[in-house]
Amino acid sequence: MRVLQLASRASANYFESLPSRTCLREPGFENLSQNSQNSQNRQFRQHSQLSKNRQFSQRIKNTTKLGNSRAAAYFCNMATTKLYDSYGRPLEYMRLAVTDRCNLRCHYCMPAEGIDFVPRKELLTYEEMLRLTRIMVELGVTKVRITGGEPFVRKNMYGFLKRLTRIEDLEQVSITTNGAVANRHIPFLKEIGISAINLSLDTLDRERFKTITRRDFFDEAMSTYQAVLAAGMTLKVNMVVMARHNWQDVIPMAELTAKDPVSIRFIEEMPFNGSGGNSTTIKTYRDIHDHLQAHFGNLETLPTPAGSTARLYRIPGYRGTIGIIAAWSRTFCGDCNRIRVTATGKLKNCLYDHGVLNLKRMLSDGSSDTMIKAAISRAYRQKLPDGFATEQQRSSAISESMSSIGG
Repeated sequence: MRVLQLASRASANYFESLPSRTCLREPGFENLSQNSQNSQNRQFRQHSQLSKNRQFSQRIKNTTKLGNSRAAAYFCNMATTKLYDSYGRPLEYMRLAVTDRCNLRCHYCMPAEGIDFVPRKELLTYEEMLRLTRIMVELGVTKVRITGGEPFVRKNMYGFLKRLTRIEDLEQVSITTNGAVANRHIPFLKEIGISAINLSLDTLDRERFKTITRRDFFDEAMSTYQAVLAAGMTLKVNMVVMARHNWQDVIPMAELTAKDPVSIRFIEEMPFNGSGGNSTTIKTYRDIHDHLQAHFGNLETLPTPAGSTARLYRIPGYRGTIGIIAAWSRTFCGDCNRIRVTATGKLKNCLYDHGVLNLKRMLSDGSSDTMIKAAISRAYRQKLPDGFATEQQRSSAISESMSSIGG
């Protein structure tokens, strides 16, 4: 009981001391944004809380070392509000991959011959994913994005998605798709409450689409684009910017925002192509911003929501918005609020880590929800400050495919 009382006081002091939002964005967009002073203020608040957060984290570790299962359970269950890492960043968002299989073979994701897909028996079952999502919601997750691979190549998705959207206190479920077969599913997705679609589309040119994806699904992808807009759902288009393949598509893609209520997000290319290494020529977030500004003139800077990976802009007079995601430069790590779970149940605190916890094993070996919560809490508190520090901690060089880690 004494341990629980100490834990209660520690937790109360900790949550009272937290700012409403914390942010430690890496420098990089400071010359592009009008909000640099606000960013500095957020950084000051974050640094002032860092020692308190670490002290709280150490108290949790000391408590669990005592072997007191009641205390461990208390720490897990008290945080149905929020789970924080040691840098004060809350866990609010889970990207959940339902498969590693895909019907495209994009250059930046995997080799032309594909990758060695995992046996189906090694994938998380739908029941395991639903149970895991309920556990994550109890730890503070309010948003889940379903990813792959391509989610719609997995069979029997309808029943799973319908049950997923009914989980209590889960505020938003969205899906990332390449659009090759998704167009016919849009009415059902809207009906069950899927609120947003991210469409991976790297060009508006049919021939370049075939070159980039090594498949001929351009019409299907554009049909999905139109279907989402017609359904009135939130639509974001993700374009991976590649110097050798689609630099000429940046301006035409941005022009989509003239009339359509869509967010076009330009993403730096990353090294997760299934063969290791990155392109020798990277178009950085600055290159993308300067290219857009040279063509359209000054871009209107929009507020950046806490936890967002994108810096948001609008071309004056246009209906939609533009986002620039510094995925390779990693300028947004300071207020990251997300985790990834791969199709095989590997928990990833960061896109650049090699996996920090085998959730598939715990979900199938009889571990209780309380035990799984405790394991997730320990793993999340070990989250490193940014993607560079995370990559340095890897035991091997990056060689995996984006498809296998929940792109």
